[in-house]
Amino acid sequence: MAETVGFASGDAAAWRAALAAYDRRLAALDKPDLVAVDSFYRHDLPALLRCRDPDPFLAKPELVRLLQWKLSRGKWRPRLMDFVKGLDDAVVESASRKAFAALPDLRRAITELTVLKGVGPATASAVLAAYAPDVAPFMSDEELSIGEESFTPSDVERALWSSAIASKSPPSGNPKRESKMHGKRKR
Repeated sequence: MAETVGFASGDAAAWRAALAAYDRRLAALDKPDLVAVDSFYRHDLPALLRCRDPDPFLAKPELVRLLQWKLSRGKWRPRLMDFVKGLDDAVVESASRKAFAALPDLRRAITELTVLKGVGPATASAVLAAYAPDVAPFMSDEELSIGEESFTPSDVERALWSSAIASKSPPSGNPKRESKMHGKRKR
C-alpha cells in the first residue's frame, strides 16, 4: 500500500497508511534529537498542559523544546531560538495562560502568544494545538507551500471539506438545483 496520499483523496486507508509512516519518515530525516523532541511535542507536552487544568500554562523550557521541534521539522532559524531562550519565565507563563484562556477564539489566543519575541503565528498555533488539537490546528510554515503559492490553514480546511463533500455526492450538473442548495445554507 502506498504511503503517500493525494490532497483530494477520500481513501481513508491511504490517509491511515501515510499517518502510520510518520515515525519512520521522521527518523529517516536523520536530524539530531528530532525523534525525541517530536515525542515530547506529541505525547509529553499535551499531558503536561492537561494536568495543569483548569488554568494551563506553558513553561519557558517547554516553549524552547517546542520551538526546537518546530525548527527541526522545517527550516532552522537560530535567531528565533535565541529570542525564545531570552524570554523571562514569568512572561511566557503569563502569555500562555491568557492564550489558553482565550480558546476557542483562535485569533485572540494566537495574539496573546505572539507578544512573545520569537513566537510567530505558526509557533503559537503549535502551542495551542498541543493543548487543544480539537480546536487549534498547527499551522506549519511548510503547509502546502509550493514556490510562491501557499495555502492558509483555513484554505486547507475548506479544500478538505469541499473534497469530502464532492466525494459523497455526484455532481448534479443542474444549475437550478445547485442554486437551490446554495440558498438553503445555515446562517
